[in-house]
Amino acid sequence: MSLINTQIKPFAATAYKNGKFIDVTQDTLKGKWAVLMFYPADFTFVCPTELEDLADHHAQFKDLGVEVYGVSTDSHFAHKAWHDTSDAIKKVNYALIGDPTQQLSRNFEVLVEEEGMALRGSFVINPEGRIKLMEVHDNGIGRDASELLRKVKAAQYVAAHPGEVCPAKWTEGAATLTPSLDLVGKI
Repeated sequence: MSLINTQIKPFAATAYKNGKFIDVTQDTLKGKWAVLMFYPADFTFVCPTELEDLADHHAQFKDLGVEVYGVSTDSHFAHKAWHDTSDAIKKVNYALIGDPTQQLSRNFEVLVEEEGMALRGSFVINPEGRIKLMEVHDNGIGRDASELLRKVKAAQYVAAHPGEVCPAKWTEGAATLTPSLDLVGKI
C-alpha cells in the first residue's frame, strides 16, 4: 500500500537546528507544509552534497511556507558534530532530525533494516499532516533540491485549485489541466 494521502504516524525525535537541540513530533509538522528528506548517514559522501543543495534552496522553501527537515538514523549529537566539522553542513539552517531508534524511518518505510540506515526518501506533507509526495532513491543516487521545490509548488497549486492538475514539467505560472470528458484523447 502506498503512503500517498495517508496521515503521518506519531513520532517523537530530537533535532539539531541553529545551534540548539529541539523536539520534533508529528504535531510539529502539522499546520504548514513540510518536507522530510531522509538520507543514509552523517559523515558520508553523497549526503552532504544533497543537504548543502537543500540549504542553498532553503530560503525558497521558506518563502512558500515550507518547513524542511533532514532525517537520518544518526543521533542529534552526531548531527551537531557533523555541522561543526563540515563546510557543506555548516550551511544547513533547517532541522536535522536524529532517528537513532529508527522509528521515523520505519514510519516512512525507508529503513534498510539490515544496515540500520534509511534510503534517500523525500516526502512532502500538507498542513493536515497527509503525505502528498514521496520519492525514494537508491543510496547511490543523489537528489536535486530545485526539482523537489518544483514538486512542492505543484502540490501547493493542486491543493489551492481543486479540479486542476499539473502536467509533466509544470512550472509555476504554466498552464494546468482540468480533467473532463471533453479532454479525453485530446492530449
